Amino acid sequence: MQPSKRTTVNSFRQLARAAAAPAKSRPATVAVASISAGSSSSPTPSLIGGWKAVPARSYATVAPPSTNNLSGIPTPSKPLFDKILIANRGVSFSGEIACRVIKTAKRLGIKTVAVHSDVDKDSLHVKMADEAFCIGPAPSTDSYLRVDKILEVCKLSGAQAVHPGYGFLSENSKFAAQLTKEGIVFIGPPVQAIISMGSKSESKNIMTAAGVPCVPGYHGTNQDPAHLLACAEEITFPVLIKAVMGGGGKGMRTVHAKDDFMEALESAKREAMKAFGDERVLVEKYIVRPRHVEVQVFGDQFGDVVSLWERDCSVQRRHQKIIEEAPAPGISEETRADLGAKAVAAAKAVKYEGAGTVEFIYDNDTSRFYFMEMNTRLQVEHPVTEMITQQDLVQWQLEIASGNPLPLKQEEIPRVGHAFEARIYAENPRNNFQPDVGPLLFLSTPEPSSNLRIEEGFKQGSKIEVFYDPLIAKVVAHGRDRTEALRVLRKALEDYKVVGLSTNVQFLHTLAGNPDFVSGDVETSFINKHFDALFPPILAPSPETLAQAALFITLRSLPVFDAPLASPWVTLTSRRFGSDVARRAIELKGDDVESSAFKVHVMPVGNGRYDIEVEGASEVPPVQYRNVQASLDRSTSALSSTLTTEKLSTTIVSQVPPADVLPSNEPNTSERLHIFHRGAKTTLVIPPPKWALSPGGDLLSAAKKGIRAPMPSVVVDVKVNVGDMVKKGQAIVVLESMKTETVLRAEKDGRIMSIACKNGEMVAEGKELVEIADV
Repeated sequence: MQPSKRTTVNSFRQLARAAAAPAKSRPATVAVASISAGSSSSPTPSLIGGWKAVPARSYATVAPPSTNNLSGIPTPSKPLFDKILIANRGVSFSGEIACRVIKTAKRLGIKTVAVHSDVDKDSLHVKMADEAFCIGPAPSTDSYLRVDKILEVCKLSGAQAVHPGYGFLSENSKFAAQLTKEGIVFIGPPVQAIISMGSKSESKNIMTAAGVPCVPGYHGTNQDPAHLLACAEEITFPVLIKAVMGGGGKGMRTVHAKDDFMEALESAKREAMKAFGDERVLVEKYIVRPRHVEVQVFGDQFGDVVSLWERDCSVQRRHQKIIEEAPAPGISEETRADLGAKAVAAAKAVKYEGAGTVEFIYDNDTSRFYFMEMNTRLQVEHPVTEMITQQDLVQWQLEIASGNPLPLKQEEIPRVGHAFEARIYAENPRNNFQPDVGPLLFLSTPEPSSNLRIEEGFKQGSKIEVFYDPLIAKVVAHGRDRTEALRVLRKALEDYKVVGLSTNVQFLHTLAGNPDFVSGDVETSFINKHFDALFPPILAPSPETLAQAALFITLRSLPVFDAPLASPWVTLTSRRFGSDVARRAIELKGDDVESSAFKVHVMPVGNGRYDIEVEGASEVPPVQYRNVQASLDRSTSALSSTLTTEKLSTTIVSQVPPADVLPSNEPNTSERLHIFHRGAKTTLVIPPPKWALSPGGDLLSAAKKGIRAPMPSVVVDVKVNVGDMVKKGQAIVVLESMKTETVLRAEKDGRIMSIACKNGEMVAEGKELVEIADV
């Protein structure tokens, strides 16, 4: 006899009860695997004592009608879907959600259908899915936001339900309504809940009526800029401009003074229109020392709602989260219970179903919290909740969308240990977190385990495109307490190695080791408050690092041969015809124009050993390493060496510039060596010979007269005309890359001599956009 699907739902309850039961009271047990931390394709031992202990039982039988919903309504279990479509990317608007959903679906025997744009045809989610359909060109407006094309794929594939992921169409009520009209299940909340919670102004009115505290502000319909400015003055600065339909930091601007309001309003409206198709905004009081605390909630079709504890997402840049944790540090159990109760009240006020997140602003100065918004979808940071509850939230979504009751009652939801999530972004933190694009030339990640998950949508060789969010992956760590979880996270970040474009990995490692962050003293302005500590001066490369770089260059130049074909011509060490051993001089520089040059001398002494001398600045005496044993594994870029008595293993990856780039003194026009050593990354440049510098240098000198694109971007707005006089700091061009706007400003007073771009144009990194002449 086939076991009922009720067995699946009941297993959640057994798991939680067994984890919470005292050891003495537990009955005979059997082993049941919990959600896998590293991969959902195979069972993984849980975090407590290896395998979860659950009550032993006899052979499975058909389950009787369930009364597990909190309302006590008998509800027979319903089967899950046979096939679902994921209307998202492998690495989406905000994450790797398509891959994440596919993993759970495979574990449950559900077939999956992927959709993709032209540039995503080789993406990981396309390879993982059972079926895949191209739905248009790269811009999301022509592909992932095309409701008609997604509906067409649903019909072609026979998908019974659609999982929207997050971002894109996940909170689009018209999309959900159209699916329902076509008889396709939307794996998400009811249409009216999306509408009510999607409007920040309407949602705040609903929450106020439900007794949930809200931040003071203007949530009305009058969008006249003069009226909004008057409201801001009445609220008193600083204020926060927020898109009415917003989320993910889009369409949000902090304004500290009246003179800055109009420019910030214009930018917020423009960004909101592009992200959500709605330029309406609201204005709220900006709390000076806030924390971002949110509660994961789930509701079912029987009116029952539970909370799965809270998360702290306070550390942000550009109003977007970069590191999250659960539970929130420094929150009393009384406050925690109040947060959960208010979140459940918020969800019940809109008859919520499925996964949702109720977000609050927590005032560090008063310990009071206020409703901010409700995201009617699964969040990017949901894995930290999964880690501390040991539940698969995607499976919860599928159960509820299939018409089944909540898998667990409120009192049955466990809270085990502490978890962190660090978001790996393609961006340069030292350049104001500007996003970066390009290929992942080299990618090496830590090995997943029971307390470490790597959630990714890209593999080595993939290309990060300008059209989408710069999120590459998420590193999720769990521990018995916050200290242990943070230790696991730091080690994982040390082992996460990327070459090909800028990332925030090293910044995240520095952040995770910051004493104030370690102590749990967090707030949304944490990065600005601790800027100097998080961005310490870049130190000159150590002699040890320079010696290893020189060894890498030396060893990679040696020929590779098969042992049977060996001859003295390839096996003897380098020698000159005069019989003296060849001494090689290698010049290296740091990864910036002003860096001083270092010279390293390498001399082979036989049997794979070398003498090395590192010369630095003139006032520093040379450092010598004698009789160094070294070898290079070309397949992994791993260099093994014994500079002293310690055996070192260092990963060194070469990055050469494109063939059409002329050499110059700029670091990105020369070969660079990325050295991963002792948990840190150092980038060195192999400068080109002086005779090759002239052509490239002349071109770069000419280009410095104008404003250039800092990254591949789309031109949003050219704010000047030829002949205009401009002042230093004046906005000249607005660019958009990876859903983020960047305003390029004049670096000096001058006259606009020429404009080499227009609105809507795609421009390459380094292209001169506007020429400004001195006056």
